[in-house]
Amino acid sequence: MDSTLPVLYLLILLILLSITAIFIIRQITKTRKTESQLSKLKDKLTKEQGTVDEYYQLASIYLEKKLYVQAVELFQKALRLKDEENVEDFPKIYNALGFAYFVQDQYDISIRQYKEALKIAPNYVTAYNNLGHAYEKKKLTAQALEAYESALKYDSKNDTAKRRAESMRKRS
Repeated sequence: MDSTLPVLYLLILLILLSITAIFIIRQITKTRKTESQLSKLKDKLTKEQGTVDEYYQLASIYLEKKLYVQAVELFQKALRLKDEENVEDFPKIYNALGFAYFVQDQYDISIRQYKEALKIAPNYVTAYNNLGHAYEKKKLTAQALEAYESALKYDSKNDTAKRRAESMRKRS
């Protein structure tokens, strides 16, 4: 009996350490992959003109790293490369650009970007949610509610839009 308690304690400690090690290794692997991708894309885009997707990927990495000004510049470069082949990429670029402006508290510009995304893809639910959130930040409750209801029109199971629309209705 006396020897089982320390063994049990060590076993629990070993399990907890193993779980922690797994999480740390996964995070290191993810970070290394991101940094590798960042390095490759930066090298390529400094040497030559990139594709819309490459600029979008690099800008997305900058968004993850909270480097919003650099992300905005890259999203704008991607938008300047407009052509008919990659028109389906532009709603997500406008949406991400809107988000980059949103986190910098530039709500009017972010709203404009979300609306551009919706002009191209009127059923882009994420852009409606983001547009509603931007309107909320500007204290424009009616427009926010309208954006969330538009999101629900295209995706009636959208939890974010349901929750925020209900909140907007209570405020009205």
